[in-house]
Amino acid sequence: MADKRQHPPTVRLRRLAAELCRLRAAAGMTREEVTEKKGINAATLYRIEKARARPQKRTLVALLDLYEATEAQRADLLAIQAGSNDQGWLRPYHSELPEEYTAYIGFEAEARTVRNYESLFLPGLTQTESYARAVIKGVWAAASHKEVEQRVQARMERQALLSKENRLQLWAIVDEAALRRVVGGTKVMQEQARHLLHLMEEPNVTFQVIPFDKGAHAGMPGSFVHMDFPDPADPELVYVDTPAGDLFLESEAEMRRYKSMFEHLQAVAVGPNDSAALLAKVAAARD
Repeated sequence: MADKRQHPPTVRLRRLAAELCRLRAAAGMTREEVTEKKGINAATLYRIEKARARPQKRTLVALLDLYEATEAQRADLLAIQAGSNDQGWLRPYHSELPEEYTAYIGFEAEARTVRNYESLFLPGLTQTESYARAVIKGVWAAASHKEVEQRVQARMERQALLSKENRLQLWAIVDEAALRRVVGGTKVMQEQARHLLHLMEEPNVTFQVIPFDKGAHAGMPGSFVHMDFPDPADPELVYVDTPAGDLFLESEAEMRRYKSMFEHLQAVAVGPNDSAALLAKVAAARD
């Protein structure tokens, strides 16, 4: 049976939604007024503005007419609409992964910079295959062998972003607990530490550790990822993975809060050289 799930939103679809919301606000109109004037279904308009649906061209043209968009705005948004469903990053087996995870993979693939704080795990973009497999098996204890391997494969594929032509900029900060928890055994952790030391030699990767002796800090409530994108017009995004479900946050207030939190974590963490020294201790650990 074919997969009937809707494709997760792309960065372009989010930008289109944000621009339409901005134009409606500038026109001083409510959603109810738009549906009354143009006969667009209220639920459809809501889904378009929340990046949950791609507007048909005639619907987009009708909205742009109503909002009295400029020619430049019209050309820009019609071009975005034409390519808003482009998801070349999808692999055939991705349809079997959770929808929130495929959405995350897509946003990450289009990002310019990823700022990732982790309290208990090492960031997915930095994991070795052995570490990733041990983490996935441990966290998703009920997962089948096939599901585990699909997740591992997806995680390994994501790491190509760090070495592509226009490399993703990664700034990762972890609590020391992520280094000290022995995931998969000592040899796996040694391999993982050596891999991180190698990654830290790359100019697009910054890695910091918050040592235990720093005490309480802003990241203790949990992990998060902040992404921005090559086009400044594309809205920034924060991703939070929680037991209750994955959250994608995008309001200006939320962006300010998480940016401030990351800055505090940068300040409390030790620098890359001292972080490398901690990694070297893990790499040299004995059973």
